[in-house]
Amino acid sequence: MSLITKSAYKPSLLFRNGHINTTYASKFRKVFGVLYDRERIDTPDGDFLDLDWSVNGSKRVTILCHGLEGTSRRVYMRGMVRALKKGGYDAVAMNYRGCSGEPNRLLQSYHAGSTDDLHTVVTHVHKVKGYKEIYLIGFSMGGNLVLKYLGEDLFLVPTSVKRAAAVSTPCDLASSVAILDSFSRSIYTRRFLRFLHRKIKDKMKMFPGEINDVDYSSIKTLRAFDDRYAYLNGFKDADEYYAKASSKQFLPGIRKKTLLINARDDPFLHVDCYPMDEARKSKFLYLEMPRHGGHMGFVTGTDDGVYWHEKRILEFFGFQG
Repeated sequence: MSLITKSAYKPSLLFRNGHINTTYASKFRKVFGVLYDRERIDTPDGDFLDLDWSVNGSKRVTILCHGLEGTSRRVYMRGMVRALKKGGYDAVAMNYRGCSGEPNRLLQSYHAGSTDDLHTVVTHVHKVKGYKEIYLIGFSMGGNLVLKYLGEDLFLVPTSVKRAAAVSTPCDLASSVAILDSFSRSIYTRRFLRFLHRKIKDKMKMFPGEINDVDYSSIKTLRAFDDRYAYLNGFKDADEYYAKASSKQFLPGIRKKTLLINARDDPFLHVDCYPMDEARKSKFLYLEMPRHGGHMGFVTGTDDGVYWHEKRILEFFGFQG
């Protein structure tokens, strides 16, 4: 049984509200001292991925995967990199296609199930960089990516991958999108749609006639966006995308010790995103559900600036903080 029923995260009274925890961590947290060295690698289909490295000379490296419309420079990514850096560990932050500040080469974009790109990065880190111990961390959509990669049988996960962690993960995409598309969560959805529109405009310049944003203002939900643009990544519609890309169905296949942290008050997650049955039956999946934490929040008022989930992941990996 790998269901962790008691969590050590106990925030102050203010941060026992999921929206406040989410917003504060995203808008007001400051993370300094993280400097990246960028490396560009090619993908097998002729595209590219930009990797941002923080190297300390360690034999252990952690690959970090960001959320929807994120980048390596998001505060939650830099916060985790800083925590790893303080411990003396190497880290590499993956930027998905089109998320590194430059449009990718192909019409195809990134999506929540694009484990082929994650495997390309893992293979590069293992074979080219020579790391013998690799750890994976995914945030939000990146968590879905990590869980799907570890649980599906599409790729042979190298033995160098030792452990993994996923934070605030919508492992059931359809239910999570439905939550975000509700009226009470519309502030989050509108922000995502603005960012996604910029990507569409970039692709229109590169591929005239193959993609357009006609009547984009009529798109009010993430489901409507996914329904319209699912074809970019080879899906018929949003339903097919959610069905194939959701990681929940692949959780029984995970064979690396993996920690999933989903706060019970996460405003992005539906009850279907808390895979308790799967965790109970698994020897590898550890599901921890703090009562509070919001979406990628877990604010901690400590002098070192390290948030609770970052310390928890280091502990789970067996790293010294």
